[in-house]
Amino acid sequence: MTDDATPTVAPPVSPGDRVAVLSPASGGGHRFPHPYERGLRLLRERFDLEPVAFPTATRSSEWLYDHPEERARDLERAFRDPDIGAVLATIGGNDQVRVLKHLDGDVLAATPTRFFGSSDNTHLHSLLWERGVVSYYGGDVLTTLGTAVDRFAEAGEWLGRALFDETFGDLTPAAEWTDEDPDWFAPDYHGTALEREPWEWAWRGGDQRAEGRLWGGCLEVLDTVLAADRTCPGTDALAGGVLFLESSEELPGESEVRRMLLGMGERGVLGAVDAVLVGRPKARNPHEDPGSEARAAYREAQYDLVTDVVAEYAPEVPVVCGVDVGHTYPTAPLPVGGRCVVDPAAERVTFPTR
Repeated sequence: MTDDATPTVAPPVSPGDRVAVLSPASGGGHRFPHPYERGLRLLRERFDLEPVAFPTATRSSEWLYDHPEERARDLERAFRDPDIGAVLATIGGNDQVRVLKHLDGDVLAATPTRFFGSSDNTHLHSLLWERGVVSYYGGDVLTTLGTAVDRFAEAGEWLGRALFDETFGDLTPAAEWTDEDPDWFAPDYHGTALEREPWEWAWRGGDQRAEGRLWGGCLEVLDTVLAADRTCPGTDALAGGVLFLESSEELPGESEVRRMLLGMGERGVLGAVDAVLVGRPKARNPHEDPGSEARAAYREAQYDLVTDVVAEYAPEVPVVCGVDVGHTYPTAPLPVGGRCVVDPAAERVTFPTR
């Protein structure tokens, strides 16, 4: 661990607390009202929290695109509000980079609050990382609450830890998983059975133990983070840390993934960190399903690619493949900016107290 600053972990929530729900990326609450409403219901019934829908929560994606300043305003209002214990994004998106210039990072740092979101919310996680505030990659209203919590015990356990506990603790593989999506347009989507498979991680690369601050996110969004260069940490800040990567439902091909990884390598990111966690890749979406064998081959090819490119820049670095983070179900809300220990000898990933 080479960075001197101790990251700020906002206080956990308590039963009965109010939590903000908003859309800092796209308008999932507007387009998919069924999982949105179910997510709010489970916040109340499963977690004993009171969701407070901010104005952007149910705005359309078109309106949100035209008003990035309103997305920033909702975030600042939620962080400033002393009665709000946590902030949850409805879903990811594609243009959150346009929100950053409207957002006052000093406001977020002055009143740290636990933020939950994935995918395009990588931009916000990187901003909070730079400001020394721990945030949680996952826990979105539609995906985690509206879809996974009912189906996978680990989803509820992991989200509960991220919301209510001081530290996340050990992360172990889920017993089963899926990358099949239910039909969110259907009122009874939550009763649909999804295909499941057993799961385990694959430990590759070097065998050194690593301990440092966690940084990363959705690979395609990180490519934009690096290009825009508004919130990307320098290599000195990343030195000794742990990088996590995961790919989206857009199913990026090998050449695209390689280009993005090489960009990270030449930028100095891959050579700076001491371990890499690779999220379990989504290999189908509602418009494209190549079949089980092709999906397995896609995942394995991505693991091989990441392992090979990381080895070009840091051959001693351990690479843990298939970690439960990203765009599949279930996934854990990883504490971005928090301490992460990767121990290949024990095959253990843990997030200890600061």
